[in-house]
Amino acid sequence: MDRALEMQVFCSVIDKGSFIAASEPLGLSKAAVSRHVAALEERLGVRLLQRTTRRIALTEEGRLFHQRAREVLELMDLAERSVASDEQEPSGTLRINAPVSFGIQHLGPLWSAFISRYPKIELDITLNDRLVDLLEEGYDLAVRIARMENSSLVGRRLATTRMRLCASPGYLASHPALAHPRNLLEHRVIAYSHFASGNAWSFTGPEGEVSVQTHSVVRCNNGDTCRAIALEGGGILLQPSFMLHDDLRRGALVEVLPDYRSVTLGVYAVYPSRKFLAPRVRALVDYLAQRFARVDWGD
Repeated sequence: MDRALEMQVFCSVIDKGSFIAASEPLGLSKAAVSRHVAALEERLGVRLLQRTTRRIALTEEGRLFHQRAREVLELMDLAERSVASDEQEPSGTLRINAPVSFGIQHLGPLWSAFISRYPKIELDITLNDRLVDLLEEGYDLAVRIARMENSSLVGRRLATTRMRLCASPGYLASHPALAHPRNLLEHRVIAYSHFASGNAWSFTGPEGEVSVQTHSVVRCNNGDTCRAIALEGGGILLQPSFMLHDDLRRGALVEVLPDYRSVTLGVYAVYPSRKFLAPRVRALVDYLAQRFARVDWGD
């Protein structure tokens, strides 16, 4: 038998004054209420109630058990209310993972307003560009820039960003002109080592899909480092517009082969499951969706 249910039935009998009166709010028959109380007494090896045809009375053991059982039930109720999603103010530690460049440029400026809005939430933020296992590594939420078609995670798309092929004006002035993605084989390429497609860069152009197996002179696991090398004339890079839009606007970088567009990626807030989503996670997802509802990355 369920020990908590036995305590609940026993306390209800005492509070209501009879087995019949206790049966209705419990949703049980009088016989079921009697069986629960009898099973409780049998398990404890003591008589808790003295029964007559007209009334019930607590034994000394029954009075002691009723007092303690009522305390236990109140604690159980408090425990459930403390985590019930429809009552709880968002609180607790929120463990977040995000890519380094996006986390610094676009998430960093948002955290102060978030913790001001939700003062009971503590943020534990990790920035890295590897694909973390949310469940195994204990993250509540991750921001990912990817195509999520085959992911088992739940994801809410916050925005999109296009991969753009760029180089500095100085580099382009001192190297052969590019007329087609195949010309990348004649150029210095700065590669991001976490690309899912590796060295294969794909584009959609006038003749359809084009894929080029590039050969990099630099490989790096951080997009900001790739960008810094390109800004100094080190070669051609393929990076997302959220990282390059300011450089393109001020002319520090120039888009190469604009008629050949690379992939468009989603910016997602991902979490393991939609079921029983903690209020602090829901609060962050809604906040990020609001802040990224309109972005201007030059796409």
